[in-house]
Amino acid sequence: MGYVLASSSPRRKELMKKISSVFVIDVSNVDETVDPSLSPKEAVKEISLRKGQAVLNRHKDDIVISADTIVVIDGQIIGKPHDEKDAKRILNLLSGRKHYVYTSYCIFYKGQVYQNTVGSSVYFNVLSQKLIDDYVATKSPLDKAGAYGVQDNEMYPIVSHIEGSLSNVIGFPVEDIIEDLKKLELL
Repeated sequence: MGYVLASSSPRRKELMKKISSVFVIDVSNVDETVDPSLSPKEAVKEISLRKGQAVLNRHKDDIVISADTIVVIDGQIIGKPHDEKDAKRILNLLSGRKHYVYTSYCIFYKGQVYQNTVGSSVYFNVLSQKLIDDYVATKSPLDKAGAYGVQDNEMYPIVSHIEGSLSNVIGFPVEDIIEDLKKLELL
């Protein structure tokens, strides 16, 4: 029995090391489109479940952990930007405002699945166009939901403050996952 992380995210890989120093990465590569009639929380749960199920058959005796993270503002899901222009549009939309980050994760083991969703509130500073342009030029926002990484905040002061889990905003709520693994007697 070992841990399998069903994610290609380098940020999730780093955070997974806080749970176990030994784990395997098996990327799901599932279609992440969802039924538009689903609420944002239902959508993130659906994608997380799909990611874990896609790798589960290859790891029947292991603990598979999958996750998906979304950014929500005005009831709308803000995904990863399509390009630099879209990243700038998203950052302008979030500038000076509060939004929500939801991560849904699944723990699969021996035919059972446990799922949880964690939410955090994120408050953005008012962003200058120069800050947005400089940040997008780094290419860092291009592979992140909401077009930002809170871990970039020291160099690019985008986030004013967070209410809730910081690791959730990064995309993998470590504290909650550890707590659930302990409850399930898998850690």
